[in-house]
Amino acid sequence: MEKPFAGARRPPHLLVALVPVAFLIAALWFTVVPLREFELTTHLALISATVVASFVAMLLGYTWKEIEEGMLGGISIALNAVVILLVIGLLIATWIQAGIVPAMIAYGLELLSPSIFLPAATLICALVSLATGSSWSTAATVGIALIGIGEGLGMPRPVVAGAIISGAYFGDKMSPLSDTTNLAPAMAGADLFDHVRHMVYTTGPSLIIALVIYGFIGAGSTGMVDTAQVDSIQKAIRGAYAIHP
Repeated sequence: MEKPFAGARRPPHLLVALVPVAFLIAALWFTVVPLREFELTTHLALISATVVASFVAMLLGYTWKEIEEGMLGGISIALNAVVILLVIGLLIATWIQAGIVPAMIAYGLELLSPSIFLPAATLICALVSLATGSSWSTAATVGIALIGIGEGLGMPRPVVAGAIISGAYFGDKMSPLSDTTNLAPAMAGADLFDHVRHMVYTTGPSLIIALVIYGFIGAGSTGMVDTAQVDSIQKAIRGAYAIHP
């Protein structure tokens, strides 16, 4: 028996293609705003939108098997990111339990000053991300330590986070080990190092501009260190972890 709609596939009209998107936005809004007192999770909205998208696809002539294969294909694409997140979670826990992150905070409070902290944080994250090829790993490990150092030096947390992200994404974009840096030339049929070399023209100036801005911000923050807070943080860290020297 021939399956319904088989062989009758047709490309969706723009308005038809927007139906699942509009439904998802509306469902998320209802979940977060009018129904927030029920503390519903956004998973309900996502599953409902998936059902609507599947129904639209079937109306366009796609069989359930094809829809299922499309779902599995989308999941497989996201698996790399999921694995990276799992590894980052393990890495963060290991670094914290081993005292690596606290040690970095303790040493950073001794070595860094507010005037150079933001540019230094950007460069440190850029180098680590360039070596590892992962901005997420950098932000979740070295970035955590730098946030702690920034707190001790009296630097605004949003600005510190911006410096960390700036460096981490620069290194991720320029690293030959990065998954996205490898994926882009592979899909376009280009050479990896040609791709990296041409990105220097746009990514390099952006890093320089960021360093200049963070340098100006840091120059205006000289002398804002709360020594009592720094001493308190260092004592707390050294009391909980054996940091040598």
